[in-house]
Amino acid sequence: MPAPVTVPSPAPAVLLLSAIDRVAVALLVGRYGLTLTLLAPAEAIPGSYWGDSEAGLQGDMLLARLDTPLHSVLHEAGHYICMSPERRAGLDRDAGGDDLEESAVCYLQVLLADELPLVGRERLFTDMDAWGYSFRLGSARAWFERDAEDARAWLSAHGIIDAAGLLTGSARSE
Repeated sequence: MPAPVTVPSPAPAVLLLSAIDRVAVALLVGRYGLTLTLLAPAEAIPGSYWGDSEAGLQGDMLLARLDTPLHSVLHEAGHYICMSPERRAGLDRDAGGDDLEESAVCYLQVLLADELPLVGRERLFTDMDAWGYSFRLGSARAWFERDAEDARAWLSAHGIIDAAGLLTGSARSE
């Protein structure tokens, strides 16, 4: 009898902007001074660091298409929220920042996901892992729950979260 054929399962799909309430996303990022700008299908996304369908930043515009992954939108929003006002003023594609700020951005995008109806952190953890975010403990959830003290402290020190770890609704101001 021939051996059974196994078909590899496809990589898990990440949640796209087209699958969620885009008004909720626009309102969420708007609280921080960002304007969500949707582009036509297949249009190049200005200010995209990774290219393809990944979100872009130019000034106070967060640019995306309906096929842009939500984790990308939230990550770029996190960069905008975490950067100094001076960096925001000249923003075009590269948010800059150091490794600790990058960790804070990753932590913040999880908190932002909790603010969106029918999204939440569980879905974002799955999407971050599927896309290929890399964490020492092997997964986004493990990092967030057991290895992100430095990111939380950074966000708190810059007034982005409060002492209880909740969003303040404020972007970094210095």
